[in-house]
Amino acid sequence: MLKFDVLIIGSGLAGLTLALHLAQSRRVCLVTKRKLNNSASSWAQGGIAAVLADDDSIEVHIQDTLIAGAGLCDPEVTRFVVEHSRQMVEWLIQQGVPFTREKDDSGFHLTREGGHSRRRIIHAADATGQAVQETLAERVRHHPGITVLEDHIAVDLITARKIGKRSQRCLGAYVLDQRSGRVVTIGAQHTVLATGGAGKVYLYTTNPDVATGDGIAMGWRAGCRVANMEFVQFHPTCLYHPQAKSFLITEAVRGEGGLLKLPDGSRFMHNHDPRAELAPRDIVARAIDFEMKKRGIDCVYLDISHRPADFILSHFPTIYRRCFELGIDITRQPIPVVPAAHYTCGGLLTDMDGRTDLPHLYAIGETACTGLHGANRLASNSLLECLVFAHAAAKDILARRSVEVPELPDWDESRVTDADEEVVITHNWSELRRFMWNYVGIVRTNKRLARALHRINLLRDEVHEFYSNFRINGNLIELRNLLQVAELIVKSAMERHESRGLHFSKDYPDMLPDAIPTVLEPSNYYSLLDRTHGRNRTRS
Repeated sequence: MLKFDVLIIGSGLAGLTLALHLAQSRRVCLVTKRKLNNSASSWAQGGIAAVLADDDSIEVHIQDTLIAGAGLCDPEVTRFVVEHSRQMVEWLIQQGVPFTREKDDSGFHLTREGGHSRRRIIHAADATGQAVQETLAERVRHHPGITVLEDHIAVDLITARKIGKRSQRCLGAYVLDQRSGRVVTIGAQHTVLATGGAGKVYLYTTNPDVATGDGIAMGWRAGCRVANMEFVQFHPTCLYHPQAKSFLITEAVRGEGGLLKLPDGSRFMHNHDPRAELAPRDIVARAIDFEMKKRGIDCVYLDISHRPADFILSHFPTIYRRCFELGIDITRQPIPVVPAAHYTCGGLLTDMDGRTDLPHLYAIGETACTGLHGANRLASNSLLECLVFAHAAAKDILARRSVEVPELPDWDESRVTDADEEVVITHNWSELRRFMWNYVGIVRTNKRLARALHRINLLRDEVHEFYSNFRINGNLIELRNLLQVAELIVKSAMERHESRGLHFSKDYPDMLPDAIPTVLEPSNYYSLLDRTHGRNRTRS
């Protein structure tokens, strides 16, 4: 058994930031199922939304966020995040993140994205996430107070009740070393889920392969509530090419004048929203989906070739290189694009310190539902949320007294054997992602949701049998988690009898007058009501 003060599961921006804030005075273990740089954060192209310009203000940024969130943003949380935006960006600058500067070196270059009424996106060309991730990962890797376990995937949380204690709290986690196949027991005074979202539950996604909803599923199984899982953001512009896997075309392309066009070269966004290409993502994604289905076309086109070539090369070098490798010169040709699953707006319900329902368990980043994003995340608010809540969680953890972590039992493999064949995992994984795309995608119906839930129940029984009888591996753990997250998405969608933000239902096309969050409670939720930090509340 390994023991630490804080166990952080996940190595994206939220996890790295938290580790660096804690490591001066706490023994930290950071677990990541691939390498330290493998996360959705490193794939983020656009940037970080922050109030930095003279013509911008906290109130305007708040208002833009609330409008995009379609009435479901928590105003208190939104103000808290926006008011800390400059502080968080300045912290990143201090860490050495190479943000793009103006040509005259008068300051940092700011861009504008859909839903924003001002230029407020600070960025590092068109690979902001990679620049931030590499900078912080380098610091984490060489910090003496942080133990990094790469190629380790969390299996499940260890709670006091699971080991026969009367009190209810999180004590750590079981973690599979994917190199040796051995399950490691890690005890911690505080455990933090920073595992990102669940984009891989869909057939087409901009997310990396690691985005399998692990933290959300583990937190739910441990007794935590989840909220707003029906709001899955589909990014409007993912590169459409047989050789391109999950390559995002940043929102900033449209922010800098990129136009969406049909195959005949005509524009269409003005027929769907007066803001045209600069409408929020949910509107643009639905518009593209509508045009593709109406006309029977495979994709639409994003054209920025009317801008000067040197401008395109300086602002979007990563996109230019990748498209050029595939035979598309974006200085002369439009980019074929389709919508793809991009961001999980819901997650484990947390307070403003990142605390979940289970004492000593935190959730930050895309794993959490803080109330910031509401029914639709405003572009480039996600990295900001990671930074703000990592800082808040660190402050809360550092303020708490030390508690004893008891000896924890080893993982029991005495009644399982090696799997005779694993085709059931690959088959079920493929089937899940395909029917989630077809039935629980951009446009939903009651019948489609019912069909999806029926298939989820069948697959879950098969996977549970496999999990109970055979030794686990990374693919099985991820499939188990994806099935759980898929069920949460479908059940949340069934609960919402309206169309709002990212959730559009043909059976309920109108938006109700009152915006109410969808909160699901696990069967063992009421056993947590004796928890010590007063988290029994439903956000309003």
